[in-house]
Amino acid sequence: MLIKAVILIGGPQKGTRFRPLSLELPKPLFPVAGLPMIEHHVAACATIPEIKEVLLIGFYQKNQYLSQFIEDMKRKYNMVVRYLQEFCPMGTAGGIYHFRDQITLCDPEALLVCNSDVCCDFPFNEMIENYRNTCLNTGGHLILGTEASPKQACNYGCLVENKDNHEVLHYVEKPETFISDIINCGIYLFSPSIIDLIAKIVKNRHQNLGLSEEPTQLERHILTQLASSGKFFVHKNKGFWSQIKTSGNAIYANRHYLTKYRLDKNASSLAKNGEGKPEIFGDVYIHPTASIDSSAVIGPNVAIGSGVTIGPGVRIRETILLDKAELKEHCCVMNSIVGWNCSIGRWSRVEGTPADPNPNDPFARLDSDSMFDEDGRLTPSITILGRNVNISPELVIRNAIVLPHKEITGSFQNAIIL
Repeated sequence: MLIKAVILIGGPQKGTRFRPLSLELPKPLFPVAGLPMIEHHVAACATIPEIKEVLLIGFYQKNQYLSQFIEDMKRKYNMVVRYLQEFCPMGTAGGIYHFRDQITLCDPEALLVCNSDVCCDFPFNEMIENYRNTCLNTGGHLILGTEASPKQACNYGCLVENKDNHEVLHYVEKPETFISDIINCGIYLFSPSIIDLIAKIVKNRHQNLGLSEEPTQLERHILTQLASSGKFFVHKNKGFWSQIKTSGNAIYANRHYLTKYRLDKNASSLAKNGEGKPEIFGDVYIHPTASIDSSAVIGPNVAIGSGVTIGPGVRIRETILLDKAELKEHCCVMNSIVGWNCSIGRWSRVEGTPADPNPNDPFARLDSDSMFDEDGRLTPSITILGRNVNISPELVIRNAIVLPHKEITGSFQNAIIL
């Protein structure tokens, strides 16, 4: 069975809640656990023999970052990876319709469609087996679903299933009232016949409704039509799943992927303790080019990028350090993202507030709340340093967002530093 993989990466109008980090790099290429966000998708696709080609669809201009990423993926995973650029934002279904000829080239028997901003265990093998048994001979379609708390479910696409055969009976994107605790994970296995349904809906919206400029969305316009068709089924995800909408979500996803490295016995990806090495707690990724003093203490859940320099006595936990950052002696960094080429002075402290889901609710999901509370104050979250931020010695930066190219000479708390 030939499967064509499609990853929907959006464009520069998306990812605004990821700023200032998405000002420097397309959000789908932001490194999580040492790899660009969508490389985790590509790596999962590369383990499936039925997938020979991965298509990235979005409206980012094809720049040096995207071009280099595509070349790296081809070389690293020995598979065809291509970027199809929309001429304007077309929506998650509009892009599929626009590039339908490319997607259906070679007559695939199924289309694996993924949103780029999801983090999970990517249970593709289980989904494909389910698709073979349920959908292959009937032109059916499969959606990956998971459970959420009733309070949070309304923040996602919700679906009602027939518990006997897992047919999707009803689908609503972000309903105003509770209808189900099963939510859309943003991963689908479609029959190629989905192209015909998308074409019908796109033409209807353009010709009959006069909405030629409006993007067509899978979630709002297509899945609602598929529900109750008798050909739409849900595959329940039994593992981890989260969205990566904000920078705080990236820290949470970083933790999961590092754990996944360990559970998958991908030991070469994780740092180990040893003579002349820093002290490591828990799961830590360190790029081979990083320079770290042996007296530093790192972990758990830390990812360190290329060319990073870490001085004596430094303490780091629950943090992503991007390329060429410098942490000087005895500084402390927790629950933060430190941007490219940043410098943190000696004895300074940079920390944020974890954005974890409720640990007492097994179905709780990450909240992607507004940056500000009802009183207009910054909601405590992780600390983010944009590119080329220099923090002077002996300062405290807590729950702050610092835009790129800033010299910080005073302590700040719960602030956006423009």
